[in-house]
Amino acid sequence: MASEFKPAPIPTGRITIDGTERIVDAKGGYIPVSTVKPADLLIDQTVRSIMGWMVAASEQIARLKAHTFEDIGALEALLAEQYGATLGGKKGNMTLTSYDGCLKVQVQVADRLTFGPELQIAKTLLDECLNEWAASARPELQAIVTRAFNTDKEGQINRAEIFTLLRLEIEDARWKEAMRAIRDAIRVEGTQTYIRAYRRESADQPWQAVTIDMAKA
Repeated sequence: MASEFKPAPIPTGRITIDGTERIVDAKGGYIPVSTVKPADLLIDQTVRSIMGWMVAASEQIARLKAHTFEDIGALEALLAEQYGATLGGKKGNMTLTSYDGCLKVQVQVADRLTFGPELQIAKTLLDECLNEWAASARPELQAIVTRAFNTDKEGQINRAEIFTLLRLEIEDARWKEAMRAIRDAIRVEGTQTYIRAYRRESADQPWQAVTIDMAKA
């Protein structure tokens, strides 16, 4: 039987010194609990309670991921040994479906991409094109280029917009050279494996994702 889901132990942040209960503040000081505002104590207690459940859920998800990979690995090994069959494509992508067609598990292996210094060459060439075409360039084209090379808070460029540029058919030689530079800039650093589960009431119903994302639960 599965164990009952319980919160993980979280330190209380309190200590008794010379018979006085104290609470640790953000500077590492030991403040007598009796001198702390009741509202601050309530907030502290609530945060620690929520964190206990969050940590427990995170640990369960980590165990779920490990068990899922173990189950799929065992299935692959069994099929290979007993039936000479293999699952999935070259990259390891696979879809496993229950016999009644109502449950589905998908394994997707995605490349982790980065871009090398050639990308800056591409940006320079594209700027030259846009500056020359200033009067005739479509505003949406300028917007795509701008979005593609704008960085986010983590300093990452917009990969989706970069790939949108690659799909555009423009005959200018500098544009084509810029697209070649973008392709040369693409680096595959590794892969990331995603597991997604779906279910439905009957085989003619649409799939519903089984989510472990709290924002979508």
